[in-house]
Amino acid sequence: MKAHTKDTQAEITPDIAITLLKEGNKRFVENKNADRDLLEQVNYTASGQYPFATILSCIDSRVSAELIFDQGVGDIFSARIAGNIVNEDLLGSLEFACKIAGTKVLVILGHTACGAVKGACDDAKLGNLTTLLHKIKPAVAAVAEPSDSSLRNSKNIDFVNAVARKNVELTIENTRSLSPVLKEMEDNEVIKIIGAMYDINNGKVTFMD
Repeated sequence: MKAHTKDTQAEITPDIAITLLKEGNKRFVENKNADRDLLEQVNYTASGQYPFATILSCIDSRVSAELIFDQGVGDIFSARIAGNIVNEDLLGSLEFACKIAGTKVLVILGHTACGAVKGACDDAKLGNLTTLLHKIKPAVAAVAEPSDSSLRNSKNIDFVNAVARKNVELTIENTRSLSPVLKEMEDNEVIKIIGAMYDINNGKVTFMD
């Protein structure tokens, strides 16, 4: 399997891009990875890159976008930060990936049992991490149940996962509101911005569509 060219990238629509990611995750889950020569792809992309998707995910060591979507060198942009939140720097990176480099879908990827989400649920404080976790707090507040405060913490994995999903939704909202560039591209159907959740127990990605 060769890396994408300018022509093959141009032929990919946002819906096709999502399908390619879904197919890749299916291969990953079934342990049937595509046959590709990564070093050949390194050489093939030396003169340029034409990825079809951008993934914003958590830094969690179990959630490598290239692996879980079974993609090769030059196929996707992978932006990573604890809790898969956005800030000015990340938004600038995402704008480059979509507007300049031509990717067709922006996936905000959360995952189950997220440590950053757990930290936000527990109101953890540690240096600069405190500021980052503060950006996840709106998702904690937005999940109404359970109302019992003793159950609204990292020990309740169902609550943690509900917050992680809500955090993806709010990150999408923040992306649209804070990046007129990406919002305009989505409005013009040049790209799609979509959320997804990765299950660390089985490797499956579920798209929020």
